[in-house]
Amino acid sequence: MNRTRLLTTMAVLVAIGTLGAQLLWFPAGISKAYPVQHAVNVMAAVTLGPWPAVAIAFMIGLLRNMLGLGTLLAFPGGMIGAFLAGYLYQRFRKNGVAVIGEAIGTGIFGSIFAVPFAILLMGSSIGAFAFLPSFLISSISGGLIGWFILSRINLEKRIQTY
Repeated sequence: MNRTRLLTTMAVLVAIGTLGAQLLWFPAGISKAYPVQHAVNVMAAVTLGPWPAVAIAFMIGLLRNMLGLGTLLAFPGGMIGAFLAGYLYQRFRKNGVAVIGEAIGTGIFGSIFAVPFAILLMGSSIGAFAFLPSFLISSISGGLIGWFILSRINLEKRIQTY
């Protein structure tokens, strides 16, 4: 894939993730679940690889925070989940493994890394176990949406053939 097509695809996924987060969300424990972010993470991880997926997750988190639509917790969960989804997809070449990577990366590792963010940057002393259920619910539901979209439109083959 050439650089222009890669950057354009990344920009479209950032736009979908930023806008979609406001259209589809639900309360989950102590935070809100934004499954579109996780669906975009899975689709980016499968189609573009782990590092572009991390960049997309970072940009979505940055834009949502700049627009006042998200919290700083979007960074550790989204970026770790995107990386692990992309890494596991590269190793096993199965969309379902990318969903598992997103769920483990965001739901478990992201909730652990969210604790220092919450303490240092948000002034909250909530522990990792408080974040774990909501991060897992959000990442699993979004990962399944991403898997469903990938399985229906076969996006990874369409993008890689250009």
